[in-house]
Amino acid sequence: QYRGREDFAVVMQPFFRNTMLPLDSDGKPDLSFFAADCFHFSARGYAEMAMALWNNMLEPVGEKQTYINFTHDRSKLKCPNPEKPFLSTPRNSGFRNSALILEKNEPSVPYWAVIVAAVAGVLVGSL
Repeated sequence: QYRGREDFAVVMQPFFRNTMLPLDSDGKPDLSFFAADCFHFSARGYAEMAMALWNNMLEPVGEKQTYINFTHDRSKLKCPNPEKPFLSTPRNSGFRNSALILEKNEPSVPYWAVIVAAVAGVLVGSL
């Protein structure tokens, strides 16, 4: 619904898509990136995610990094430059009419086929 608008854009930031668990020098999970519950990130982990998100927003659409490099190195933080002083969108990345902007298509499977398959699955499963 926002495609074609000049004043708004929705852009996927895939920085976490291919991220691996950070490891310490012994090859074990580096717990300094996690909170006491070992599920949520610590301040160090959130700092790494914030840097990766910021860098993703500056990278052109189609060239975004899909992983976090857990190095705790502030020099990897990207800054806007005079040639591209804005956050990257499909429009300012050169993808105005690109295949990356998906067209709305009709579903390949009719809705009634899904209902029939679901009912048949329940019946077969109950037998």
